[in-house]
Amino acid sequence: MTTTLAAGSLDGSSATPPPPLRLGRSRLYTRRFARNRPAVAGVVIFLLLVAYASVGARLTSWSWSAQDFLTLTQPPGGAHWLGTNQGGNDVFAQSVHGLQRSLVIALSVSVLTTVVSAAVGASAAYLGGRFERWTLALIHFLLVVPSFLVLALVSNRAGGDWRILILLLTLFGWMFTARVIWSVSTSLRERDYVLLAEFMGVPRWRIVARHIVPHLGALLIVNFTLGVVTTVLSETSLSFLGFGVKTPDVSLGSMLADGSATVSSAPWLFVTPAGLLVLLTVSLTLIGDGLRDALDPTSTAGSRR
Repeated sequence: MTTTLAAGSLDGSSATPPPPLRLGRSRLYTRRFARNRPAVAGVVIFLLLVAYASVGARLTSWSWSAQDFLTLTQPPGGAHWLGTNQGGNDVFAQSVHGLQRSLVIALSVSVLTTVVSAAVGASAAYLGGRFERWTLALIHFLLVVPSFLVLALVSNRAGGDWRILILLLTLFGWMFTARVIWSVSTSLRERDYVLLAEFMGVPRWRIVARHIVPHLGALLIVNFTLGVVTTVLSETSLSFLGFGVKTPDVSLGSMLADGSATVSSAPWLFVTPAGLLVLLTVSLTLIGDGLRDALDPTSTAGSRR
């Protein structure tokens, strides 16, 4: 009997199956994201746009601010690959600089609004009391302020300075995310690790920074990605209406404004910035959706074999 059991264990008939493979959290998120083909396509498109904005100026001998008065409103071809505008500026060089300017504004505003909303929302939820009430009152007040009108008036008075535009978009862009973070953080403040940190005498600011904000990582990442899309559209809208980035600087919105008047006679002036804007917003939306699915614990995106 003993010999039979030993033989059976040797040939594997009664061997214990190996334990299931456990993936690390980062590896699991990466696999879920990688299996989302639209999200991967969005990353590829976004990286190509970043490369276009980063090295595109080296591919042409024309500066974005240089004017060629011998070729005004010239169609694509020859020395000007994407044509020229009414002032003789090279459209290719201007599209590179315009995309670069729009990316800098969008990424800067999204980073700042994410940091501010995380700090304010988590602090209000944890500290509670009068600080929470006054913070929520400020958030609700700013949410009903006609922010677009204020942005247009102040930005126009500042002469279209893109640095002032970043500050204005940050000032009126953090409230909704902070309200969401506050709502989520109200449940985190009752967790055992937070109560234990309080019992051990850990300072309140450190509890917020080390025990509450890190558990909001998935929410912050998704909001940051989608915030870039919102900022791009806001900056483009302001610049298109003449209240954002202004001459001599260039952004995708200002290029759209210049090209909208000549869509029928010089369509390349409108098609070029419009195409870049569509690619940018679509790619970031796909990335945001992919991150949301990958970071969602109920998602089945990474369970397929």
